[in-house]
Amino acid sequence: MAEEVKVKAAVKSATKDMTVGSPMRLILGFSIPLLCGALFQQFYSVVDTVIVGRILGVNALAGVGATGSVNFMIVGFCMGVCSGFSIPIAHKFGARDYSGMRQFVANSTWLAAAFSAVITVTVVFLCRNILIWMKTPEDIFAESYAYIVVIFAGIPATFLYNMLSGIIRAMGNSRTPLYFLTLSSILNIGLDFLCILTFDMGVAGAAVATVVSQLVSGVLCLVYTMKKFELLHISREEWRFNPHHIWTLCGMGIPMGLQYSITAIGSVILQTAVNTLGSAVVASVTAAGKVSMFVSCPFDAMGTTMATYGGQNVGAKKLERLGKGLKDCIVLGVGYSVIAFAIMYFFGTNLAALFVDAGETALLEKAGQFLIINGAFYIPLALVNIIRFMIQGMGFGVLAILAGVFEMVARTLAALLLVPAFGFIGVCLASPLAWLFADAFLIPAYIHVRRRLDKMMGIAE
Repeated sequence: MAEEVKVKAAVKSATKDMTVGSPMRLILGFSIPLLCGALFQQFYSVVDTVIVGRILGVNALAGVGATGSVNFMIVGFCMGVCSGFSIPIAHKFGARDYSGMRQFVANSTWLAAAFSAVITVTVVFLCRNILIWMKTPEDIFAESYAYIVVIFAGIPATFLYNMLSGIIRAMGNSRTPLYFLTLSSILNIGLDFLCILTFDMGVAGAAVATVVSQLVSGVLCLVYTMKKFELLHISREEWRFNPHHIWTLCGMGIPMGLQYSITAIGSVILQTAVNTLGSAVVASVTAAGKVSMFVSCPFDAMGTTMATYGGQNVGAKKLERLGKGLKDCIVLGVGYSVIAFAIMYFFGTNLAALFVDAGETALLEKAGQFLIINGAFYIPLALVNIIRFMIQGMGFGVLAILAGVFEMVARTLAALLLVPAFGFIGVCLASPLAWLFADAFLIPAYIHVRRRLDKMMGIAE
């Protein structure tokens, strides 16, 4: 009895149960720390870009920007796998099966180690070939390679942080990863100045700063978790390799990873088309993309929140809460979308000017145009994140792959048809088209999944 009370106390103090209480209040309480973390993460990414663009020049900025899509394809797969691994953990937490939860944590650790080793060796070896296949312009090829090869070599650090933060968030705690991410953001900024200004490492210095800061964040998260989260103290028996758990984790993790990668394949194809327009266009898209990623952080936070919310409530068999939470989050997403578009319309060009010299008027004009066109479609983007992650949290990760396929098809069509026909405007329309394609699939997919769950739970009862 005393042990049960102790466990309950530990759960209450370190985690958040999202199966009881007001969905709107829970969503806000969970997403705000995630948003702060995403903003800090984007902040030091912005600082990287500002230092590269302002100090190293437009070519260096374009060199880093030319790697963005392939970076997202590979690193996004790693992050997606980690997010997928956290879903069975959220289900077990929602069902109060803490031993089963720890077994999933243990087996996800084995898988993460294997994935990180294989992916790192493969992509570092193929890095130069990938840039050639993407038709990276010759005048920025050296900068692109110097940056991306370091990022790829740091994939184990990416797995470490994202695995631990995903596990902690699966138990409803979104604050702890924020603390360490904030610390690593500050460290990254300091390392940027040290590596680029003091050690004169060029664009490779920005990549080194990113990898080292993420590694520090992951190690601190690991130490803190081991000391403070008694619920995650895994016994020798729970550490055993379990084929059933491995299969379940792969069934969740690989689809989520592929969702990111398949989506990114379209971005890689689009980036290849952008590269043919010259390094100046690449630089303008890079500057606009950094602003857009910063403004889009709330959409990412909402999506991650709904994955945990959906996972815990499905685990607790409280399906009636799914629709309520989804509606509340969509209200938040639509409201923010309107505000974000207004910011892009009135201040987009000024924000893009953070990354390049004010004298680059043609570049800034294109960046502002990109931001206004994309901002007009932020509501579809909000729906993509909210509904897709909710479906993933409910345990139907395969559907996320199909949503990614729709995005890939849309960006590919933009690269093959719109960019050759309309040039830069075609580039601007690529992401909005992808979001609309994805929503056309995700909305009916959610209705199907919800009906299927209702039927499954009814049979179980």
